[in-house]
This record gives sequence, C-alpha cells and structure tokens, in this order.
Amino acid sequence: MSTGRTPTKDRVRVHIRWMIRRDMPEVLRAEQESFGYSWTEDDFLRCLRQRNCIGMVAEHDDRVVGFMIYELHKTKLHVLNFAVAPACRRVGVRTQMVTKLVGKLSSHRRTKITLAVRESNLAAQLFFRSQAFQATRVLRGYYEDSGEDAYLMHYKIAEFADDEDEDGLPNRIAQFEGN
Repeated sequence: MSTGRTPTKDRVRVHIRWMIRRDMPEVLRAEQESFGYSWTEDDFLRCLRQRNCIGMVAEHDDRVVGFMIYELHKTKLHVLNFAVAPACRRVGVRTQMVTKLVGKLSSHRRTKITLAVRESNLAAQLFFRSQAFQATRVLRGYYEDSGEDAYLMHYKIAEFADDEDEDGLPNRIAQFEGN
C-alpha cells in the first residue's frame, strides 16, 4: 500500500463488508500490530457470537487492511474495537470505515455512535474528533487490562446533535476545546 515515494501516501479505496471466519488471521495481525493490549481470537469469537454484535472488515487488493466490531443498541451503535493495519494508515481507510458506520444511522432509529478511546491513544482521539466525534466523559479505570482511563466519545447525526450526553448532562469537556 505504501508507495515509498513521499511521506504522504496516496488515498486508497476499500471495500467494506461483513467479517467472515477466514478473515480472522489478518484481523488478529492488525489487532496485534495496533494495540499493546490486544484481543485474542477467543475474544473476537465470543463477541461476534452475540446476536447484537457486528464485525466488518475493510479490504484492499484482496487483503483485510482494517476492521471494526460494534454492538447494535436500541438508539445507538457502540464501537467495541476499531483498527487499521499500521502499513495501511493515513490513506483514508479509517475515514471510509467511519463513513460506513455513520451510514448505518437513521433519523428514526439509531441516531448516535459511541466509543471509548484510551487516554494514551492520542492518535485515535484526534482522528475521531476530526470525524465529528466529541469526548463527553472520562471513564476512570475503564480498561481492565491496564486500569487506564478512557474518553467516551459520541457522534450524533446532525438533527440530533446537541451539547448534552446520553444522560442529558452538559458536555463539560466541550467547554475546554480550543483553550
């Protein structure tokens, strides 16, 4: 995927489809290359066996270059895991994956996407912020593997976007943006 010509890589088009069992080796590779505390194959399978859990992959040149796992809830989608293989970053794969996810929202059913991002994962925080997600809450000790805090981030379709989180509380983090 990398051309090696310049630090800025060319944009690529990916095909985003349902995850299938034979994708697992490439999904696991992307997971392990992306996270210090990575999911195991059993973690993926346990999650995907739940009826409200969906797995999708981004494919380029017949290779899985990214994936996302999310849960369907009554009014929202909640992203559990989202990664792009390091060799395929900064070429638009993540943006296409988020666009696909946002396309699953509707004004009459599911109106928002939520996800948690590790406090130490600044790249993910900045990326999701660039995609119109807002950090609305700090989740203390969220990650069992390390005890690390997380930021709860929301994306709401435009007609439902406001300055409140899902509990009707003011978005206290937004007041500090731009300072």
